[in-house]
Amino acid sequence: MIRRAEKDDISRIVQIEGESFADPWAAESFESSLVLDRMQFFVAEELLADDAGGGGGTGGMSGGASLIGYVLALIAADEGEIADLAVTPAARRRGVGGLLLDRVTRAAADRGVRVLYLEVRESNVAARRLYESRSFLPVGRRRGYYRHPSEDALVLRRDLEPA
Repeated sequence: MIRRAEKDDISRIVQIEGESFADPWAAESFESSLVLDRMQFFVAEELLADDAGGGGGTGGMSGGASLIGYVLALIAADEGEIADLAVTPAARRRGVGGLLLDRVTRAAADRGVRVLYLEVRESNVAARRLYESRSFLPVGRRRGYYRHPSEDALVLRRDLEPA
């Protein structure tokens, strides 16, 4: 399930951020993103199963959920930038990143964004494949953009259809 981020999500988001990046954002950065109109901030939750039917339960979903990923995009007039996207290591390669990317792309298009940009670590092959699968194309390079370890970022761009 993809939904808008809330203040109660921040501690889990910070945990996933730390598991995902060598130079993570601080909690304050995420908190300020919640209140800025120009930010689109979504989280992915996975519904938790109950006791799998072993103890007389329903064998279905318990109604609980675990936050497993998030995405933030900055909107400025008719351009946007995917500022941060991460999925917890246990949930990777299950399509969660794609769902988050699709949701924030729709939100951006709904706000009149015509072009979306992002930076990705050159060595992050999995992320690059995800972005390429969503029609992001390389348009540039930022030398030494990442600090830990030092590495270039590839700048990717996607043109959006008007909403």
